[in-house]
Amino acid sequence: MTTIQREQTNQRMSKIVKHGETVYLCGQVGIAGESVADQTKEALRRVETLLNEAGSDKHHMLQVIVWLADMADFQEMNEVWDNWMPEGDAPARACGEAKLARPELKVELIVTAALKNAE
Repeated sequence: MTTIQREQTNQRMSKIVKHGETVYLCGQVGIAGESVADQTKEALRRVETLLNEAGSDKHHMLQVIVWLADMADFQEMNEVWDNWMPEGDAPARACGEAKLARPELKVELIVTAALKNAE
């Protein structure tokens, strides 16, 4: 049976959960009140940090779910994403509009990735 490893855990959630060769990250946001572009950059920085800590990286992402507070920000978020994502390594991705945890938040990323040694 495969063990479940939880890292950076509190009563509510774990920032990283590993099961087998798969890594799941809790939702990552940017700094509340900043522009969509800046929030996206910060959320992606946080994603990279957690993936590295978990033994993965952006080249091993399997799926990303993007939640935007307003779909009118889709293009602005995608410009940041496209500059960050290496060509040929894009994960399966979905993007939708949702009311986020606080009104000042504009984007949240939910990431599933493979461990680097899973190749």
